[in-house]
Amino acid sequence: MLLRDKKNLDRIQLIYFAIILTLIFLLVLSLPRISIPLFLAYVQSLALIPMVNFLITMGLKKTQAIIAIFLFLTLVIGIPLFNTIPILIEESNNIQTWAPKVVTYTKSQYGVLQNFIHNKTGYHLSDAYVTEALDVITKEAENLVVKLPNYLATLFEWIFIIPFFTFFMMRDSDIFKSKFLSFIPNSIFERFYYVTHAFNQQLGNYFFAKFIEALIVGLIIGVGLFFLNFKFAIVLGFLAGITNIVPYVGPILGAIPAIIIFMMEYGATSSEVGTVTILYVIANVIDNAFVFPFLVSKIVNLHPMMVAISVILGSHYMGVTGMIISIPVTAAIKLILTEITRELYPNRKV
Repeated sequence: MLLRDKKNLDRIQLIYFAIILTLIFLLVLSLPRISIPLFLAYVQSLALIPMVNFLITMGLKKTQAIIAIFLFLTLVIGIPLFNTIPILIEESNNIQTWAPKVVTYTKSQYGVLQNFIHNKTGYHLSDAYVTEALDVITKEAENLVVKLPNYLATLFEWIFIIPFFTFFMMRDSDIFKSKFLSFIPNSIFERFYYVTHAFNQQLGNYFFAKFIEALIVGLIIGVGLFFLNFKFAIVLGFLAGITNIVPYVGPILGAIPAIIIFMMEYGATSSEVGTVTILYVIANVIDNAFVFPFLVSKIVNLHPMMVAISVILGSHYMGVTGMIISIPVTAAIKLILTEITRELYPNRKV
């Protein structure tokens, strides 16, 4: 009798659907070893689906289109990446030998800064600032070395498992979608379908745009340092691309190692330091003036203040990971709130 009443049935469906979503969310949080590669594969599949659909319109079957894209990515990205790994390892090992020199140089330059400020103002800067900073960096570096085997094992695991998940997510996307949609209550079906469809499109486009953005910045830095005959050009170009994924502070973090090494080798006031600084500034200007506005900002459609606030909150609660995912999460929240507002206030323009 309870299920024959339409209102009661709708309520039960909503409760059941909410319980399922909650259980999935808790399961994702409790199993990061599975949930992280699943999420990365999901984002990758969202970014590649438009290419699959294009190849299908060209006459290929879905599985054939997916295999063709995987072969293309292997040739364009996979093989060059594997060929670059030995160079990255060699340059990383060389950088490790520079670590003590960096510490010594940083302390000496800080001493120069202390004397300058003391002579000008009479104020003495405490040694604790640089000492504590170097201690933190040293401890983090030691932890990285200790955990490096685990990181490499996880990386190699992801190299195989993420493409595996991505392949089946794209191949069986229609099956997964129909199964998921069957659980959505009729009372919220249209709105929920619209929000998830828009969010999936936005999420896939955002991370694809960030990948292109990181690739462009990394190439500019890597090629520029190569032509400057810098010994760590590839690893610093790779680092610049990776750190650029982090909003605002990423480009600064990527530039600091190169500038410090150039200062150690050529002197703080040398033209070489000015040249490498200009190189990073040019890469950042190209990114902020052309790449970010045309690729990223149009996708998320967020006010700059909202972007800054979301990045700060993401950093506060989840560190670097929070900074990376803060923008798409904020865009998703905005999308959901906009749809709810339209439903509650149908006569208002949102």
